[in-house]
Amino acid sequence: MARYTDASCRLCRKEQTKLFLKGDRCYSPKCAMERRGTVPGQHGSRRTKFSEYGIQLREKQKARRMYGVLEKQFSNYFKIAEKQQGVTGENLLRILESRLDNVVYRLGFASSRKEARQLVLHGHFLVDGKKVNIPSFIVKEGTTINVKDGSRKSPKFKTLQENLSGKIIPKWLEADVEKMSGKVVMVPARDDIDIEIKDNLIVEYYSK
Repeated sequence: MARYTDASCRLCRKEQTKLFLKGDRCYSPKCAMERRGTVPGQHGSRRTKFSEYGIQLREKQKARRMYGVLEKQFSNYFKIAEKQQGVTGENLLRILESRLDNVVYRLGFASSRKEARQLVLHGHFLVDGKKVNIPSFIVKEGTTINVKDGSRKSPKFKTLQENLSGKIIPKWLEADVEKMSGKVVMVPARDDIDIEIKDNLIVEYYSK
């Protein structure tokens, strides 16, 4: 499957907002948005006035890149969200938040969603006691996620475990730092999803 392989920081500069793709670096002075916040490219310093469609497109791209989802997959998520009861935009964000790679990131078992996707692909996690290496796997209320016993002994996870004490866990999740395990205690509400995404603009984009 095709994936974006260029510098992650270029995406933040393209969307003119922090997408938090590089973990702790995004919170430091080394962040590209702090050092050079212009749009990448020869004419990046120029001001661009977007049309209504352009604003909607940028919001969709921002959400897609933040969660590391390809275009077709994002479109499929929107179609699923449309068929569900409730507000389509909120349903879409709820689906994105329920991806296994995002839950791993939210629990603090990875420093970024990109790293979480890689760790899931490498088979470091158990979902309800079974090995799952699919980042897009959708977890449900009551699902438990554990770091495999063998993986917990690695320097990577030992470092993550040490940093978990200061990690803020969303209220729809529970985390056991000592056991490196987590649980989805409820379906996340819109207020529980602390990302600056205007989901109504994404709905308008796909409604055209």
